[in-house]
Amino acid sequence: MSKHGFPGIHFYDQDFVDIYDRTWALISDCWITPPASAGFGSNRFFYYPESPILEQDAHIFASFFLVYSNRLYSCSNGLDALYAKQEPNGAIRAKYDINTGAVISDANNPECLGLPLFSWAEYNIFHKTANKKRVKDVMPILRKYYTWIEENFKKENGLYAPPLTATGLFNLPRGECVYPIDFNAVMAINSLYMAALGDILNDKEISFIYKRNYFSLKNRINSMMWNDEDSFYYDLDGSETQIKRKYIGGFWPLLGEMLNEERAGRLIQHLSNHATFGSENPFPTLSMDDPDYDKRGMGCRGSVIPAYTYMIIKGLEKYDQWEIARDSAIRLLYFILDSMHTNENTSGKMLVWEAYQPQNEGKAIYPDSPAWPRPQYFHYIGLATIAMMIENIIGLSVSLPRKTVDWNIPNLEVMGIDNLSLKRNMVTILSNKSGRGWEIHMESEKLYYFTINIIGKKKKTLPIPSGKCSMLIDKI
Repeated sequence: MSKHGFPGIHFYDQDFVDIYDRTWALISDCWITPPASAGFGSNRFFYYPESPILEQDAHIFASFFLVYSNRLYSCSNGLDALYAKQEPNGAIRAKYDINTGAVISDANNPECLGLPLFSWAEYNIFHKTANKKRVKDVMPILRKYYTWIEENFKKENGLYAPPLTATGLFNLPRGECVYPIDFNAVMAINSLYMAALGDILNDKEISFIYKRNYFSLKNRINSMMWNDEDSFYYDLDGSETQIKRKYIGGFWPLLGEMLNEERAGRLIQHLSNHATFGSENPFPTLSMDDPDYDKRGMGCRGSVIPAYTYMIIKGLEKYDQWEIARDSAIRLLYFILDSMHTNENTSGKMLVWEAYQPQNEGKAIYPDSPAWPRPQYFHYIGLATIAMMIENIIGLSVSLPRKTVDWNIPNLEVMGIDNLSLKRNMVTILSNKSGRGWEIHMESEKLYYFTINIIGKKKKTLPIPSGKCSMLIDKI
């Protein structure tokens, strides 16, 4: 076990292990207790030390790797700070000043709207903590927030027309876009996970309301935004005409399970197409065949932003594309590692960035804003160095309420995890090759159900008793 109490990982490439361990060490300095006068509550939460701003999207994404800290760090305090700022009309703004609690205004986004992904984050937190009471406590907040978005941004055609800066793709050329595919798909995802949270609470009314909203929006997106000839989703202008510009937002429907298998396969092909999104470093924010694409990144005109790569990888999992997901995670992590040793880093320290170039080593280039991309921006980097490391490179998928651990790997390698906390149950799973063949060693304090999925070769679910045990792969 790590001397700091975090889960330890084992992998044949020691550089992967090192960047995982160093990420946990470096984020120890990224915590702040806000002043009481700011109105965030009294809990310490994760923040970016170079800028005292509480950002909605950053805390949603950060929760996906902080859940693996063995409860040494809170994965939810940042979300709770945002919830504490909810206004009577249901609004939760995208950015707040940590010192004053004031909303950070944006002339291009008057309501300070962010991507509404709280329900996705809460669903993930539930499956890593099994805290049903939390779901019950946050549900009224999430429902008011959902209603506020509907009342302010939903149009008569059933689609949403938010300010484009609310999507986070700040300098993406989008023509006369009025109905962005990314925000509309995110609202469908929001509805899908709101329904799932309703199911957790066994509240049939909540589940029905949001499932109905999900299917209604899904149908509109598929009928109006999908282009069958190009196998891609596009933004719409004010007359509901498709704007044929491919950008990373067109992949959000994968995460929302909005495509049938045939369409999903065609959309996924773009991720390996060297003319569109199949860059060496996955995946650029703008298609490589777009006239405004820039291989230096140039903001959101080609940069690789780990939060969006993570989104796509989670979407690939929905369609059992485990090998593509794993390969993408490995390639991103190699680019992060290689970029740490570029000539510009003379400090000798681990230096990571908010965004990278898609076809070369190094951080994304954006002369218009020297402050972007941000160095040591772990809200996004931790998705690659911790979450993807555990979930896709090691290959573990954990659900505490179900008492399940799934291990999805393309082939057996010397790797695993030790002392992963599942509430009050510490689990260790390690594979190695002995004289008897490939063997998996496990240790646990309580019974759980383990699924080994060697993709395309063998899949088996077994109950794992408390204590130490091992299994020979050839015998199952």
